[in-house]
Amino acid sequence: MNAASCWTSFKDVQHEAGFYMCGPGADVSFVHILHVYSVSTHGGLRVVQYFHGQSVDIGVNKYGTLCPRFLVLFSGSLEASMGRYIIRRLLQALLLLALLSVGMFALIHLLPGGPEQVIFNPRLSAAGRAALRARFGLDQPVYLQYLKWLGNALIGNFGFSFADNQPVSNVIVERFPATLELFSTALALALIVAIPIGVLSAVRQGTVTDYTLTTLAYFGISMPIFLFGLLAQDIFGVYLHWFPTSGTETLGYTFDPFNAFIDHLQHLILPMLVLSITFIAQWSRYMRSSTIEVVKQDYMRTARAKGVANVPLLIRHALRNSVIPLITVVAIDFGAVAGGAAITEGIFQWHGMGLLFIDSLETRDYPVLLAILMISAVFVIAFNLLADILYAVVDPRIRYS
Repeated sequence: MNAASCWTSFKDVQHEAGFYMCGPGADVSFVHILHVYSVSTHGGLRVVQYFHGQSVDIGVNKYGTLCPRFLVLFSGSLEASMGRYIIRRLLQALLLLALLSVGMFALIHLLPGGPEQVIFNPRLSAAGRAALRARFGLDQPVYLQYLKWLGNALIGNFGFSFADNQPVSNVIVERFPATLELFSTALALALIVAIPIGVLSAVRQGTVTDYTLTTLAYFGISMPIFLFGLLAQDIFGVYLHWFPTSGTETLGYTFDPFNAFIDHLQHLILPMLVLSITFIAQWSRYMRSSTIEVVKQDYMRTARAKGVANVPLLIRHALRNSVIPLITVVAIDFGAVAGGAAITEGIFQWHGMGLLFIDSLETRDYPVLLAILMISAVFVIAFNLLADILYAVVDPRIRYS
């Protein structure tokens, strides 16, 4: 039985994208687990029978993964379809951002207590009030105010802050690095810890280890972030004096660069842990469920029966398949992480955009609020698009159509 005769569908591979399965035939070797490992641009793909050490040339392909039957994915059309998919998603994202900007702008300007109530002094004369309305463009119809704001926002001009009396873009640039630092480190820590915990809980299913990790996870899920923050401040800051309780640096002292870095790191640890702990608990549960489902697949049992060690099997094959649902969850939770960052920054007085958002709510600094909301929306949509692209990176079998 040759390779070509085992195709269930054999089409023009230069123009057809898709999956082609090699069904079980008379030759039992074709139902053994196969693993794609190299690409030939003209002569086709070489596929290695994972447990027999033999190989056959079967067609043009790019990458593959461990699966119950031989599965082959053609790369050229996949990349083209992915490009079309990304373009379509970008257009959808632009439309969504436009709708969000209209909704948020209208909400801020039309509800009672809008910008006029903040700008105007009640003692102003009618002439002074009219002059201020003209200065800030509030004498124009709302739709013209929106179009003017949108045109300026597209070039990075979000207006002037009422509270700081400086361009909003300057305020954002000043605060954004602190938020990016806290957000990225907490997100990385959550993923680095949650994935191994979830896998460990799955492979130890039904044991004391599993029950202990499950109990801790449910405890972390049930506790709100602000309560974790207050407890962390009291225990590790007030009573144990291990870490500072607020700020991004120690004020009133001059450090050399190395000690300044250590001081900043000490201020970062508590907010980072507080922000990440809830998501460690949530994501480890998703990872556990996904891993349990994957390790029960027939091809995993066959691999174990053939003598493949558990650790390489989990890391090389089970992990890539089980992490796909987690990508979806992380993308959905991106907004929740951003909201948690705002709460965390408020508790620890971390001078980032989250604390700026809280301060702007208190002072009703609407240009800053609008800028933060729009920037947050851009990042949430971009992160969801990135998650969709990562699906194909993690599992090349996924198609975009």
